[in-house]
Amino acid sequence: MGADLGLQHRIEQLLFREADCLDRRDWDGWEALFAPDGMYWVPLGHDQADPLNHASLFFEDSIMRDVRRRRLDQVHAWSQHPVTYAARIVGNVRIVAGTDDAPTLRVRSTFQMTEWRRGSDLRQLAGHYTHDLVAIDEAWRIALKRVDLINCDGAHECFEIFI
Repeated sequence: MGADLGLQHRIEQLLFREADCLDRRDWDGWEALFAPDGMYWVPLGHDQADPLNHASLFFEDSIMRDVRRRRLDQVHAWSQHPVTYAARIVGNVRIVAGTDDAPTLRVRSTFQMTEWRRGSDLRQLAGHYTHDLVAIDEAWRIALKRVDLINCDGAHECFEIFI
């Protein structure tokens, strides 16, 4: 599907802004990119059809994301002493469903994320993002962010921050 270049650029900038908010630990800025009923989902298995009939690594609505955001900034959160840092690269952004005048879009992209916490080894995560976007007040907002890790079914250390 060939998207118009203006729409492609706006969507890429949205995904880059999201990665930047996460890298800078700007949880409020990241949350502002979501629709009020937006969901964040990290499946536990490859090709997982839905989050309700299968276990997931994460399936969070705004309330659960808020709980995690507050915990990450809590001075007594032992898991963030020292703080976890991350850097994300987002690429291969493709609009796979929808157009500029449609009320929704589906966007697929790839990502690489490096995570580090003093006293720990670097952790590399990679996979695919699927963003279902909805038009709200002339801006695109995240209705669903699905993170498909290439090793989703592997053994993992705790995930402390958002992927």
